Amino acid sequence: MESVLGDSLSTTGLVFLVLALALALSFEFVNGFHDTANAVATVIYTRALPPTPAVVWSGLWNLAGVMTSAGTVAFGILALLPVELVLNVGSGAGFAMVFSLLISAILWNLGTWYFGLPASSTHTLIGSIVGVGLANSVMSAGHTFGDGVNWGKVQDTFLALLLSPIIGFVLSAVLLLVLKECLPRPELYSEPEAGKPPPPWVRGLLVLTCTGVSFAHGSNDGQKGMGLIMLIMIGVVPSVYALNLDLGAKDVAAIATSASSANSIFEKLAANDPVSGPEAATNLNAFLKNNGTVGPQTIPSLDEKSHEIAQAVTGKQTLRNVPKEQRSALRSDIYLVSASIGKLLKSKNNPVAGSDKQTLVDFKKSLDKTTNFIPNWVKIAVALFLGFGTMIGWKRIVVTVGERIGKAHLTYGQGASAEMIAYATIQMADHFAMPVSTTHILSSGVAGTMAANRSGLQAQTLRNIVLAWVLTLPVCVFLGAFLFAFGLRLLSALAVH
Repeated sequence: MESVLGDSLSTTGLVFLVLALALALSFEFVNGFHDTANAVATVIYTRALPPTPAVVWSGLWNLAGVMTSAGTVAFGILALLPVELVLNVGSGAGFAMVFSLLISAILWNLGTWYFGLPASSTHTLIGSIVGVGLANSVMSAGHTFGDGVNWGKVQDTFLALLLSPIIGFVLSAVLLLVLKECLPRPELYSEPEAGKPPPPWVRGLLVLTCTGVSFAHGSNDGQKGMGLIMLIMIGVVPSVYALNLDLGAKDVAAIATSASSANSIFEKLAANDPVSGPEAATNLNAFLKNNGTVGPQTIPSLDEKSHEIAQAVTGKQTLRNVPKEQRSALRSDIYLVSASIGKLLKSKNNPVAGSDKQTLVDFKKSLDKTTNFIPNWVKIAVALFLGFGTMIGWKRIVVTVGERIGKAHLTYGQGASAEMIAYATIQMADHFAMPVSTTHILSSGVAGTMAANRSGLQAQTLRNIVLAWVLTLPVCVFLGAFLFAFGLRLLSALAVH
């Protein structure tokens, strides 16, 4: 078993590692204030569970959600980052990126939590990522403004974040009305009596829905921190975390086999126009930054890099057999080829047709197994800090969701409806590897049930929540860009001195 810290981690590297991990876990801790608090709001305010058991129970199911997640959302978030920063995450610019993302997200989350506003940790992180990408394009020689930001992925992510609260509002309202027709039990739609717990069957229903939302939150929101921690570990300890060293011999052999099949396709399309390894990397990097047009050097570059990957893994029983000093470069090649194949197949002038498309899809899947992995210790750490944040900072957000959205007290039926829709929406987002906001879905769901119940909505609270939602993205874009630029200037000044 190789050392977790590799063979030669410098003092500077160790300091960066400790600081970066502390920030990443702090982000998850603050995330617990916001998002996980929403999962317990309904059970606490309908008195289905006392606060302490509720947050502990929610924390346990967040842990279960994190531990069973596949990591697809985590790596979807990383796909938003500028490709050259991902490939060189161990550089000064890479560390500036990680620190600026985390600090800007934490600052905004703490500010909105202080005022009891259920803002989105997902929005804060994605806004920060866009800000870093824009700043990087301005500060890098030869870049145009916005170059390097994965705008296609940003558009898909924003669409999911825009639609999910609308879905939460509408479907929660509809579900409450359906429940009233199909389950006409007065106690389900009455305001809870002071100091009196709900009937046992109602309590069971609410605990079940709380469990579902907590599990779904862990399986989606928890992945954001996991992706950032993996980015940190890859940058600081590439010999251990650049590749999935636990991948079996069968999977490693499949990479070489599928690479050979892919090369046959690339060679057929490349028109005998070979390129060198460094030139191929430059061409693919440029392809990933452009608007999706396949250039004359795209296919030859894919051919060259696929050959290099095949040579690196052929004859290896596991990826542990790849020399440590070569693992970071191999990861970069795999990342470039996998991302380029994904973009190639979606391009308007994609030259690949018929069964060749499936061959390239299979090749991409085999490559992704080598880089898209989350160790169990990362999942456990993220789950624990999500839980700790919920237990310590739950009350401000819970008060807002439970008391300040509607003019009447939340009823059992309203709480159950909002949480069932939140659970279903988040699980659907997981299926499509899209990050969504638990905060937005659940608070919108509560508002939807208040509207359907004609309980009335508190205009000032809704105005403040919407204002926080609207400001989150632009503020975090600015914070991310400013902190990234400041970090680069600081590192440059330190290097001079």
